[in-house]
Amino acid sequence: MQRIETADDITRALDALVVCDPRLGSVREAAGTVPLRRSPAGFASLASVIVSQQVSRASADAIFGRLRRLVDPLTPETLLACGEAAMVVAGLSRAKQRALTALAAAIMSGSLDLASLDCLPPDEATAALLAVPGIGPWTAQVYLLVAAGHADIFPSGDIALQAAVAQGLGFKVRPDARTLMRIAESWSPWRSVAARLFWAYYREMKGVEAAPAA
Repeated sequence: MQRIETADDITRALDALVVCDPRLGSVREAAGTVPLRRSPAGFASLASVIVSQQVSRASADAIFGRLRRLVDPLTPETLLACGEAAMVVAGLSRAKQRALTALAAAIMSGSLDLASLDCLPPDEATAALLAVPGIGPWTAQVYLLVAAGHADIFPSGDIALQAAVAQGLGFKVRPDARTLMRIAESWSPWRSVAARLFWAYYREMKGVEAAPAA
């Protein structure tokens, strides 16, 4: 299974993507440097992705920063010990509080082994994450992309990616998640790098960082 671990992996994958879809050549040129966007696998990284659900990058960074200060170290054990109060003060919604609590409990019980996700096929790794209440497709896909190093993951429900693909490929209408997933099929086995490319393109076109923190 292909993995994304280094900047050289990004360059190699971008070269392959431009060969398989020449339209990406102009996107790559406009995007500038495409960051590696890797974070250590584990509870803290997945918690960061959960915090990022449906909020701006700036808001997510602020909330997660408060959470890390209140729950230190940010581990399943400490989160459960600190309880709801710390998450409320951090500014987490009720749904995200439930998701983080369910995640911590799943890890503590052994029903979710984050370390094993690195080596599982994408579908199996995604299914393992989706079994945790409060974790949906976007959260699972982003975690596998940034923390588990999977090379062929594309979070098609990401609004910034939808907008970037529409602009970069000249579509009149922003594709929905299902349509974008079909478009991205031709970028396999490097869909994770295609996502990084379009996040970088969005940043250059809009002047705003929309990619989840890594």
